[in-house]
Amino acid sequence: MASDVPMSPELEQIDGEVQDIFRALQNGFQKMDKIKDSNRQAKQLEDLTAKMKECKRLIKEFDRILKDEESNNPPEVHKQLNDRKQYMIKELNSYVTLRKTYQSSLGNNNKRVELFDMGAGSSEPAAEDNIQMASAMSNQQLMDAGREQMTQTDQAIDRSKMVVMQTIETGTQTASALTQQTEQMKRIDNELDSVHFSLKKASQLVKEIGRQIVNPRNKNIRDIPGLAPPAQNFQISNRRLLSVEIFSGL
Repeated sequence: MASDVPMSPELEQIDGEVQDIFRALQNGFQKMDKIKDSNRQAKQLEDLTAKMKECKRLIKEFDRILKDEESNNPPEVHKQLNDRKQYMIKELNSYVTLRKTYQSSLGNNNKRVELFDMGAGSSEPAAEDNIQMASAMSNQQLMDAGREQMTQTDQAIDRSKMVVMQTIETGTQTASALTQQTEQMKRIDNELDSVHFSLKKASQLVKEIGRQIVNPRNKNIRDIPGLAPPAQNFQISNRRLLSVEIFSGL
Protein backbone atom coordinates (compact mmCIF):
# COMPACT_ATOMS: atom_id res chain seq x y z
CA MET A 1 0.00 0.00 0.00
CA ALA A 2 1.67 3.20 -1.21
CA SER A 3 1.52 6.23 1.05
CA ASP A 4 1.04 9.87 0.12
CA VAL A 5 1.33 11.01 3.73
CA PRO A 6 4.08 13.62 4.25
CA MET A 7 6.83 12.03 6.36
CA SER A 8 10.19 12.93 7.73
CA PRO A 9 13.15 11.03 6.21
CA GLU A 10 13.33 8.76 9.30
CA LEU A 11 9.65 7.78 9.09
CA GLU A 12 9.83 7.35 5.32
CA GLN A 13 12.80 4.99 5.70
CA ILE A 14 10.98 2.87 8.28
CA ASP A 15 7.79 2.85 6.21
CA GLY A 16 9.69 1.53 3.19
CA GLU A 17 11.34 -1.26 5.21
CA VAL A 18 7.98 -2.30 6.68
CA GLN A 19 6.43 -2.49 3.19
CA ASP A 20 9.34 -4.67 2.02
CA ILE A 21 8.69 -7.06 4.92
CA PHE A 22 4.97 -7.19 4.09
CA ARG A 23 5.79 -8.22 0.52
CA ALA A 24 8.21 -10.87 1.78
CA LEU A 25 5.55 -12.20 4.19
CA GLN A 26 2.95 -12.40 1.42
CA ASN A 27 5.30 -14.36 -0.86
CA GLY A 28 6.43 -16.55 2.03
CA PHE A 29 2.92 -17.60 3.05
CA GLN A 30 2.01 -18.30 -0.58
CA LYS A 31 4.95 -20.71 -0.73
CA MET A 32 3.78 -22.55 2.39
CA ASP A 33 1.05 -24.42 0.50
CA LYS A 34 3.59 -25.60 -2.07
CA ILE A 35 5.89 -27.12 0.56
CA LYS A 36 4.94 -30.74 1.28
CA ASP A 37 7.59 -31.66 3.83
CA SER A 38 6.51 -30.74 7.38
CA ASN A 39 10.09 -29.99 8.50
CA ARG A 40 10.54 -27.53 5.64
CA GLN A 41 7.18 -25.99 6.45
CA ALA A 42 8.25 -25.49 10.07
CA LYS A 43 11.52 -23.88 8.92
CA GLN A 44 9.62 -21.59 6.54
CA LEU A 45 7.24 -20.61 9.34
CA GLU A 46 10.18 -19.88 11.61
CA ASP A 47 11.71 -17.56 9.01
CA LEU A 48 8.39 -15.78 8.56
CA THR A 49 8.07 -15.36 12.33
CA ALA A 50 11.49 -13.71 12.42
CA LYS A 51 10.38 -11.28 9.73
CA MET A 52 7.24 -10.44 11.71
CA LYS A 53 9.32 -9.74 14.82
CA GLU A 54 11.50 -7.37 12.83
CA CYS A 55 8.39 -5.73 11.45
CA LYS A 56 7.05 -5.23 15.00
CA ARG A 57 10.33 -3.59 16.02
CA LEU A 58 10.15 -1.19 13.07
CA ILE A 59 6.55 -0.24 13.82
CA LYS A 60 7.49 0.51 17.43
CA GLU A 61 10.31 2.73 16.18
CA PHE A 62 7.86 4.42 13.81
CA ASP A 63 5.56 5.10 16.76
CA ARG A 64 8.41 6.51 18.89
CA ILE A 65 9.52 8.95 16.20
CA LEU A 66 5.91 9.89 15.52
CA LYS A 67 5.47 10.93 19.16
CA ASP A 68 8.74 12.88 19.13
CA GLU A 69 7.64 14.81 16.03
CA GLU A 70 4.05 15.40 17.16
CA SER A 71 4.70 18.97 18.27
CA ASN A 72 6.28 19.82 14.92
CA ASN A 73 3.49 18.43 12.74
CA PRO A 74 0.08 20.00 12.07
CA PRO A 75 -2.81 18.05 13.63
CA GLU A 76 -4.06 16.73 10.28
CA VAL A 77 -0.58 15.43 9.35
CA HIS A 78 -0.19 13.79 12.75
CA LYS A 79 -3.56 12.09 12.29
CA GLN A 80 -2.54 10.79 8.84
CA LEU A 81 0.71 9.42 10.24
CA ASN A 82 -1.13 7.78 13.10
CA ASP A 83 -3.57 6.20 10.62
CA ARG A 84 -0.56 4.93 8.71
CA LYS A 85 0.76 3.31 11.88
CA GLN A 86 -2.63 1.66 12.53
CA TYR A 87 -2.65 0.30 8.99
CA MET A 88 0.75 -1.29 9.55
CA ILE A 89 -0.46 -2.82 12.83
CA LYS A 90 -3.55 -4.25 11.16
CA GLU A 91 -1.53 -5.66 8.27
CA LEU A 92 0.98 -7.28 10.61
CA ASN A 93 -1.79 -8.81 12.72
CA SER A 94 -3.32 -10.39 9.63
CA TYR A 95 -0.03 -12.25 9.09
CA VAL A 96 0.03 -13.20 12.77
CA THR A 97 -3.33 -14.88 12.25
CA LEU A 98 -2.02 -16.73 9.22
CA ARG A 99 1.00 -17.87 11.19
CA LYS A 100 -1.23 -19.28 13.93
CA THR A 101 -3.33 -21.11 11.35
CA TYR A 102 -0.32 -22.83 9.78
CA GLN A 103 1.19 -23.43 13.20
CA SER A 104 -1.93 -25.23 14.34
CA SER A 105 -1.96 -27.42 11.25
CA LEU A 106 1.66 -28.40 11.87
CA GLY A 107 0.89 -29.40 15.45
CA ASN A 108 3.65 -27.19 16.80
CA ASN A 109 1.59 -25.42 19.45
CA ASN A 110 3.97 -26.53 22.19
CA LYS A 111 7.01 -25.26 20.30
CA ARG A 112 5.66 -22.01 18.93
CA VAL A 113 7.54 -18.77 19.34
CA GLU A 114 5.17 -16.06 20.49
CA LEU A 115 5.46 -13.01 18.32
CA PHE A 116 4.73 -10.58 21.14
CA ASP A 117 6.94 -12.12 23.85
CA MET A 118 9.47 -9.59 25.06
CA GLY A 119 12.15 -12.25 25.53
CA ALA A 120 13.75 -13.76 28.61
CA GLY A 121 15.24 -11.32 31.09
CA SER A 122 13.48 -8.33 29.60
CA SER A 123 12.73 -5.67 32.17
CA GLU A 124 10.15 -3.96 29.96
CA PRO A 125 6.64 -5.06 30.92
CA ALA A 126 4.37 -6.03 28.08
CA ALA A 127 1.66 -3.69 29.38
CA GLU A 128 3.85 -0.71 28.52
CA ASP A 129 4.24 -1.66 24.88
CA ASN A 130 3.64 1.66 23.09
CA ILE A 131 1.85 0.03 20.17
CA GLN A 132 0.11 -2.86 21.96
CA MET A 133 -0.36 -4.67 18.69
CA ALA A 134 -1.79 -7.80 20.30
CA SER A 135 -4.63 -5.82 21.87
CA ALA A 136 -5.14 -3.38 19.00
CA MET A 137 -7.65 -5.77 17.45
CA SER A 138 -10.12 -8.21 18.91
CA ASN A 139 -9.92 -11.93 18.15
CA GLN A 140 -12.82 -11.57 15.74
CA GLN A 141 -11.04 -8.73 13.97
CA LEU A 142 -7.90 -10.79 13.75
CA MET A 143 -9.85 -13.68 12.24
CA ASP A 144 -11.59 -11.34 9.82
CA ALA A 145 -8.27 -9.85 8.77
CA GLY A 146 -6.84 -13.33 8.21
CA ARG A 147 -9.83 -14.33 6.11
CA GLU A 148 -9.54 -11.15 4.10
CA GLN A 149 -5.89 -11.85 3.39
CA MET A 150 -6.67 -15.40 2.30
CA THR A 151 -9.52 -14.12 0.11
CA GLN A 152 -7.14 -11.71 -1.59
CA THR A 153 -4.72 -14.56 -2.20
CA ASP A 154 -7.50 -16.72 -3.69
CA GLN A 155 -8.55 -13.86 -5.93
CA ALA A 156 -4.97 -13.44 -7.14
CA ILE A 157 -4.84 -17.16 -7.95
CA ASP A 158 -8.17 -16.92 -9.82
CA ARG A 159 -6.84 -14.00 -11.86
CA SER A 160 -3.73 -16.00 -12.72
CA LYS A 161 -5.91 -18.95 -13.82
CA MET A 162 -7.97 -16.62 -16.02
CA VAL A 163 -4.83 -15.30 -17.70
CA VAL A 164 -3.66 -18.86 -18.35
CA MET A 165 -7.05 -19.83 -19.86
CA GLN A 166 -7.04 -16.75 -22.09
CA THR A 167 -3.52 -17.57 -23.23
CA ILE A 168 -4.54 -21.15 -24.06
CA GLU A 169 -7.60 -19.92 -25.99
CA THR A 170 -5.51 -17.47 -27.97
CA GLY A 171 -3.00 -20.22 -28.76
CA THR A 172 -5.79 -22.54 -29.93
CA GLN A 173 -7.21 -19.89 -32.23
CA THR A 174 -3.77 -19.17 -33.66
CA ALA A 175 -3.14 -22.88 -34.26
CA SER A 176 -6.50 -23.22 -36.04
CA ALA A 177 -5.72 -20.26 -38.29
CA LEU A 178 -2.30 -21.70 -39.12
CA THR A 179 -3.89 -25.07 -39.97
CA GLN A 180 -6.34 -23.40 -42.36
CA GLN A 181 -3.53 -21.44 -44.01
CA THR A 182 -1.49 -24.64 -44.39
CA GLU A 183 -4.41 -26.43 -46.08
CA GLN A 184 -4.89 -23.47 -48.40
CA MET A 185 -1.22 -23.52 -49.35
CA LYS A 186 -1.46 -27.24 -50.10
CA ARG A 187 -4.45 -26.65 -52.42
CA ILE A 188 -2.58 -23.85 -54.21
CA ASP A 189 0.45 -26.11 -54.62
CA ASN A 190 -1.72 -28.89 -56.09
CA GLU A 191 -3.33 -26.44 -58.52
CA LEU A 192 0.09 -25.19 -59.60
CA ASP A 193 1.19 -28.78 -60.24
CA SER A 194 -1.91 -29.33 -62.38
CA VAL A 195 -1.27 -26.14 -64.39
CA HIS A 196 2.37 -27.12 -64.87
CA PHE A 197 1.33 -30.57 -66.13
CA SER A 198 -1.22 -29.05 -68.55
CA LEU A 199 1.37 -26.63 -69.93
CA LYS A 200 3.81 -29.47 -70.44
CA LYS A 201 1.23 -31.54 -72.35
CA ALA A 202 0.27 -28.51 -74.45
CA SER A 203 3.93 -27.89 -75.30
CA GLN A 204 4.33 -31.51 -76.41
CA LEU A 205 1.17 -31.24 -78.52
CA VAL A 206 2.41 -28.11 -80.28
CA LYS A 207 5.71 -29.84 -81.07
CA GLU A 208 3.86 -32.85 -82.56
CA ILE A 209 1.68 -30.59 -84.72
CA GLY A 210 4.75 -28.78 -86.00
CA ARG A 211 6.50 -32.04 -86.86
CA GLN A 212 3.39 -33.33 -88.74
CA ILE A 213 3.22 -30.17 -90.85
CA VAL A 214 6.93 -30.12 -91.68
CA ASN A 215 7.33 -33.87 -92.37
CA PRO A 216 3.97 -35.52 -93.04
CA ARG A 217 5.54 -38.76 -94.39
CA ASN A 218 7.44 -39.52 -91.22
CA LYS A 219 5.82 -42.70 -89.86
CA ASN A 220 7.56 -42.31 -86.50
CA ILE A 221 5.40 -39.32 -85.71
CA ARG A 222 2.31 -40.47 -83.90
CA ASP A 223 -1.14 -39.26 -84.89
CA ILE A 224 -2.50 -36.45 -82.82
CA PRO A 225 -5.97 -37.06 -81.36
CA GLY A 226 -8.55 -34.84 -83.04
CA LEU A 227 -6.25 -33.99 -85.96
CA ALA A 228 -6.85 -35.76 -89.31
CA PRO A 229 -3.79 -37.48 -90.85
CA PRO A 230 -2.22 -35.64 -93.80
CA ALA A 231 -3.27 -36.61 -97.36
CA GLN A 232 -0.93 -39.21 -98.93
CA ASN A 233 -0.82 -37.53 -102.36
CA PHE A 234 0.28 -34.17 -100.96
CA GLN A 235 3.80 -33.47 -102.18
CA ILE A 236 6.22 -30.86 -100.98
CA SER A 237 9.19 -30.94 -103.37
CA ASN A 238 10.33 -27.43 -103.01
CA ARG A 239 9.28 -25.40 -99.96
CA ARG A 240 10.52 -22.19 -101.55
CA LEU A 241 8.49 -22.80 -104.72
CA LEU A 242 5.40 -23.59 -102.68
CA SER A 243 5.81 -20.35 -100.83
CA VAL A 244 6.13 -18.42 -104.12
CA GLU A 245 2.99 -20.02 -105.51
CA ILE A 246 0.99 -19.27 -102.40
CA PHE A 247 2.03 -15.65 -102.35
CA SER A 248 1.43 -15.25 -106.13
CA GLY A 249 -2.11 -16.45 -105.77
CA LEU A 250 -2.96 -13.85 -103.17
